[in-house]
Parts: sequence; C-alpha cells; structure tokens
Amino acid sequence: MIYRIVHETAYHYRDDVSLSHNLAHLSARSGAGQTRLGGGLTLSVPAAVTTSLADYFGNPVTYFTIQEPHRKLRITAVNEVRVDPVPPPDPSATTPWEEARELTRRGRDPESLNAYQFAFDSPFVRADPGLAAFAEPSFPPGCPVLEGVLHLSNRIYTGFVFDPAATTVATPLLEVLALRRGVCQDFAHLMIGSLRSIGLAARYVSGYLRTIAPPGRPRLIGADVSHAWVSVYCPPHGWVDVDPTNGLIPGLDHITLAWGRDYEDVSPIKGVILGGGRHALSVSVDVVPIET
Repeated sequence: MIYRIVHETAYHYRDDVSLSHNLAHLSARSGAGQTRLGGGLTLSVPAAVTTSLADYFGNPVTYFTIQEPHRKLRITAVNEVRVDPVPPPDPSATTPWEEARELTRRGRDPESLNAYQFAFDSPFVRADPGLAAFAEPSFPPGCPVLEGVLHLSNRIYTGFVFDPAATTVATPLLEVLALRRGVCQDFAHLMIGSLRSIGLAARYVSGYLRTIAPPGRPRLIGADVSHAWVSVYCPPHGWVDVDPTNGLIPGLDHITLAWGRDYEDVSPIKGVILGGGRHALSVSVDVVPIET
C-alpha cells in the first residue's frame, strides 16, 4: 500500500511571537516494512534556519528557527510512504519470556545491546510494582514472550475505555491503570511500563492510523489521526509491533513516523518561543491511499 499523508498543525497567538525554535518529528522513517518515497515540510512563515538530520534513535528530524514576528504559523508535513508489513513470528514459537528478558539483559550481540536501553525508565514511563502486578497474569512461567505480549495488549483493549477527556500526557500511569480510561498514548505508555516492570524491552512508536468511513458515509478530509503503539523486543526475532488501543498487530493501516523511549522522545513538534501570549492549536491529518 502506498499512502500520501498530509499533517497540518496551526498555531494562533494573541500577541506577536518574535522568535521561535522548533524540532519536528514529522518525516516518516524507512525501515523493515516501510519505505518513505518522498515528501517535505513547509511553513507559512519563512524560517531563518532549517536543518534536517537524524536523532539519537535514527528518526528523521527537522530543526527550524523563525525570526520574523508572527501571530499565525501553519506547519504542513507531507509524506509519501509504501507499507509492506513484515509477517510477525508465530507467537507460540517465540522464546519464553524469562529467557527473552535474560537475553536482552546480557546484551551479547549488537541488537540485544541496543534493545536493552528500552528496558529502563524514561520521562513518562517508570517501572513500578503495581505495573508489574498488572503484567503478571499475561506472563505465567515459560509463556512464549509474544503470546504474553498479545495477551497483555488484548487485556488493555478489552478492559479500558478510549476517553480523550480522561487524561493528559502528564497523567501518571498508575492513575491511568486505576481509571481504566485514556487515549492511545496512555495505553502505549501503560503497556510499555508494564513490560519494563517485568524486565522486558519495549519502545514507543508514533505514527498514523488510516481510518475507513462507515459504509454509505463519505470519507472526511482531515479526519484521520495521529496514533501511538508499542514495539517489543522478542529475541531472536527482533522487534514486533503491537497496538493495544485496537488489540492487534499493526498492518497496512499503520504508518510509522518515529520511535523512542516514550512520547517525550518523538512528539510531533516541540520548541520554545518568545512572546505570543495565549494561543490556540489545531491539528488535521489526512491519510490517503494512492496505490495498492
């Protein structure tokens, strides 16, 4: 499947912004199962400085500085991406989860050594006995690691309610666990925290999810969404993506932007400004298949 994704972010400020420094994770990365074919980033206010490079995790990032006073800024990111999902391993044939944990801890090869950094705490995800207790029913002794991961994902999918009003990015994971409500970002963080709390390596994946209009209803332009899911290290098979919000392994409808330890590493746009006062933010995402 080949997609054209248009992601528009608009800022409206009460007062002039005299200086704006920004970092954007808005270029899709290429890798196993996905190839970025083209695209670009455009700004409604010209940037004085623009630099594109890869961050620590290998994600494409764009730094830009705007020095022209402005009260409105529109950032438009376009990506053309080919998605060729890699079939996941047979869950029942994966390594027992205890062995997967030990293989990751030992770090005897470059892949597992790299994966081990995702077993530690990060700004929004910290290991906790309460999260370990939540994970334990999915990981009985000797359970194949991917079977346990999918079981945990399904428990989040069936046991939690998608509620955009229930949480913010700063809501503690134990509060999300108690509320049993949240959004994809919360469910990804909760699953990552639960896995790390029993010693497994898991990373946060940001991207897009193509939505399909109900039968007989027109497709709404800009109504697609940014999305977040989880990738779990399953040696010797490598990383396997799992979407706890939808209770499935991502396929043709998921497009990866970036990955990191948690949302802090891969937020679409972050930066600092001088001035501006109060502001309003709007985001529109459009994911269009252009070839199958």
